[in-house]
Amino acid sequence: MRGATRAAQIETGAVIALTHQGDGIVRETKAAFVSGALPGEQIRFRRSVRHRQHDEAELLEILQESPARVAPPCPYFGLCGGCALQHLAPAAQLLAKEVELRDNLERLARVAPLQWLAPLAGPTVGYRRRARLSVKFVTKKGRVLVGFRERKKPYVSAMATCHILAPAAALLIEPLAALLTTLSVRERVPQIEVSVADNATALVVRVLAEPAAADIAALRAFEAAYGVRLYLQTGGLDSVRRLTSAPLEEPLRYALPAFALELEFEPTDFIQVNAAINATLVTRAVELLKLDADSSVLDLYCGIGNFTLALARRARRAVGVEGDERLVARARHNAQRHALHNAQFHCLDLTAPAPPAASFLQEAYSHVLIDPPRAGARAMLPTVARLAAHRVLYISCHPGSLARDIGTLVHEYGFILRAAGVVDMFPHTMHVESIAVLERPERGGAA
Repeated sequence: MRGATRAAQIETGAVIALTHQGDGIVRETKAAFVSGALPGEQIRFRRSVRHRQHDEAELLEILQESPARVAPPCPYFGLCGGCALQHLAPAAQLLAKEVELRDNLERLARVAPLQWLAPLAGPTVGYRRRARLSVKFVTKKGRVLVGFRERKKPYVSAMATCHILAPAAALLIEPLAALLTTLSVRERVPQIEVSVADNATALVVRVLAEPAAADIAALRAFEAAYGVRLYLQTGGLDSVRRLTSAPLEEPLRYALPAFALELEFEPTDFIQVNAAINATLVTRAVELLKLDADSSVLDLYCGIGNFTLALARRARRAVGVEGDERLVARARHNAQRHALHNAQFHCLDLTAPAPPAASFLQEAYSHVLIDPPRAGARAMLPTVARLAAHRVLYISCHPGSLARDIGTLVHEYGFILRAAGVVDMFPHTMHVESIAVLERPERGGAA
């Protein structure tokens, strides 16, 4: 049941926690989710939209302010939906994410780690190297808007730059909006995928109609003026094509300096959005696995080899498995570039139980690394258990699926949850990235 509140009364209450969207929770009577309120604050609010289990509410006044409240660094905060927590100090954001992880492990997995890892933190501004920007031609404004969706609304935010995007991309928002406004297909461009590599910035422009010759000319002029690489996407991923043919152009790449690696990728490939945190996380993952020269590691959901190649630098053998053949091909290419002959890659559907006959699953592994998408690794857990690796590292982008899978590994397969902690991959958002270490009890030891 949902509907606008009629003549809602002004209420006073204490904010006790945050929702998954970053709203403050007041539970004086029926729960109210108050946008802009922070835990520990006393506020005045008015309910605006009613639901069966809770109401949405408008913040009217802060009577007692949280000591963790800070001035949002971005002028678009509150309107733009790209961030939810810029008004909360970064240290307090990490604490809120750790509370979220603890709560999920307690409620869903019914287990607590023997050790809590210190949070992995990094830059809180200009960190985002991958993003999907929405595009909309607004007739009343007579121009195109480029940016993130407004908070809790379907509209595109009117923004000239972005606080969290890598500067190379943030500085393009206003020029892109001006460019797209001039195109004949301006009403047929819904989004732009941004990839900021170490050596170039790539923009994949989604177009629902073939651009006219004049449009192509304008796009090429923009590409030359701003030194970016433009791609057009008219359909699925197989339709992505470079705007300007440049056969000698070097591939997009990013570095993992601690392992003397440079990984090449295509603009639509999955890579971690936060370059600094990714480099730190790869280093931390290798440390937590406790590899030696005899270690044999299986890396599930390996993508282009982000973890696998670093693991191959420290172990006797590293085997990466991924469900997308294109990413597998990229991972093999990256291994060949670095002459990592002890890194092997295989394509397998990881959303279904693995066939026991798969050759690489007939081999012995001392360690397993799991880095699945939001849905988690449920289908692969029996395989992980059967392989009998003594140490498993689970990296997660969703605390709920992580807790569900850890509960299975602990209660059904006898693993011990040695350690867990949060990774600040997405500062200023409620997105919780985390890392967990599991061991077979017969091979226990300090994390």
